[in-house]
Amino acid sequence: MRVFWQLLAVVVVSLVGGQSVAAVQDNPWATLGLGLVTAVLSVYVYAWVVGRTEKRPVAEVSRQGAVGAVVRGVLLGTLVFASVVANIALLGHYEVDGWGSYTGAVGLAGFMAGASVTEECLFRGVLFRTMEERFGTWGALIPTSVLFGAWHLLNPDASLWGATVIALSAGPMLAAAYVATRSLWLPIGLHFGWNFAASGIFSTEVSGNDTQQGLLDASTSGPTLISGGEFGPEASLYTLVFWALVTVGLLWLARRRGQMTPRRSKRTDTVALVP
Repeated sequence: MRVFWQLLAVVVVSLVGGQSVAAVQDNPWATLGLGLVTAVLSVYVYAWVVGRTEKRPVAEVSRQGAVGAVVRGVLLGTLVFASVVANIALLGHYEVDGWGSYTGAVGLAGFMAGASVTEECLFRGVLFRTMEERFGTWGALIPTSVLFGAWHLLNPDASLWGATVIALSAGPMLAAAYVATRSLWLPIGLHFGWNFAASGIFSTEVSGNDTQQGLLDASTSGPTLISGGEFGPEASLYTLVFWALVTVGLLWLARRRGQMTPRRSKRTDTVALVP
């Protein structure tokens, strides 16, 4: 039942926050404010419901080291997206025509903050964490990544290919970021950094979401495998390659730190053999 209550609490905040942000999407400052409120409220509700249902300190959203972890995540997410766009541009499929909308970037910052935090609390905080307890890191990685990819099929310009790339790249990478740090702050920063760079800076589509224009007046073109098509660069093969490299690095770090969790049956058998 604990998983049910945790999912219910986070989903309610996500739905109410998402609808509130959508209702004021034509006002960038209101969008920014409501997006930030949704992000903060998501963390507090997650900490409250997990603390109540599991009777423990909710260390994965501890304030200690939170700012540094989020900043590192934002920088890495932005850098990886910039690398993807640079490669698409080298092939002539991303072009900048000038400056776009500063206020659009403001609104997108709020929208992406709310979406990033609620999705990380839901997918890594509740689903991945609780599945990992029973099935181990590898056993939780695959199904939660598939669910994360499928979640994006709900977007207006979603595609099966785009959802598949997310399931193969962003899903494992964000879970690996959680495992390596045992904190939600790094995946939250990575998620926001990628999404805001894609929309608020480079003005590309994000997950087929019919995203507004950001800082640059830019456009993408060419084959879906390169540019990502209507789904955005998240569906590009470059995204798949770059995030795979980051995932491998994070999983290596997690293993080095002893953060990988085996299946519960294996842990039980090991304990039983200890005299």
